[in-house]
Amino acid sequence: MAILVVEDEEGIVSFVRRGLETAGYQVLSAADGIDGLTMALSPDVDLVVLDLGLPGIPGEEVLRRLRQRRPSVPVIVLTAKDAVSDRVANLDAGADDYMVKPFSVSELLARVRARLRTGGQERGDVLAAGGVVLDLGARTASVDGRTVNLSTREFGVLEVLIRNPSQVFSQPQLLDRVWGYDFDGASNVVEVYVSQLRRKLGADRIQTVRGAGYRLAGGTR
Repeated sequence: MAILVVEDEEGIVSFVRRGLETAGYQVLSAADGIDGLTMALSPDVDLVVLDLGLPGIPGEEVLRRLRQRRPSVPVIVLTAKDAVSDRVANLDAGADDYMVKPFSVSELLARVRARLRTGGQERGDVLAAGGVVLDLGARTASVDGRTVNLSTREFGVLEVLIRNPSQVFSQPQLLDRVWGYDFDGASNVVEVYVSQLRRKLGADRIQTVRGAGYRLAGGTR
């Protein structure tokens, strides 16, 4: 499925692209409102991630014109404005969802899946590896048939690992993908969440590769 990211900040585009491509989506991008609108009108685009502060044509105008031509394509708005009035205005203008910067990849992916499911397009919502099963739609997890309750961040870390069961992820990579591109919290937060996941899933489910990071133990998807 093809997702168009209309955003003029290269760092955010790169951050979003990595997360979406890891999840299996094809990613297109445009750096201004003129190109963004042209690309969004293509029937090959399944969902649009739209920044509001764009050069060329403002994001609000892109959204208005897009809704006139493609009223059913899902649109997730990105913005630094977090006032309730701003959210209401953009939802009323036709946005399907609204995310305030900074945001995490795991939250963006959850919203993308929700928008695509609403349109009846999303497939492959269940991931499995090493005896662990994640239902992305229901946001549930199980290990060897036993249901496990996970927090949003725990689910995000596990989703990254289970999508790439043989890959080792460093702490900075997990921070980038789960917490967001400008996370400035405690430096050991990944270690804390991996420890919590081990308690819930079993100590041997997540392996530590010394000097490199973490990976899911056993099996392929």
